[in-house]
Amino acid sequence: MIWQLDIVILTLVIICGIGAITVKDLLGAAILFGAYSFMMCLLWSIMGAVDVAFTEASVGAGVSTVVFVAAVFRTSRRSKD
Repeated sequence: MIWQLDIVILTLVIICGIGAITVKDLLGAAILFGAYSFMMCLLWSIMGAVDVAFTEASVGAGVSTVVFVAAVFRTSRRSKD
């Protein structure tokens, strides 16, 4: 395993996670959540858990992101906080 690649992807996972909970724009948060799920998919595949990576890619980065974006378009985009 290339540990430098693991560190880079883990750093991106942390950045996407923190960004998803701190951004005020709901569409941006949904997209960051999708990026977080995709980065987790990469980590799972690097670790050799291909079945978990496939599930994370299809459910986490795929279906959940589409549902969140659809829900954002049915509500207001910005929070009032």
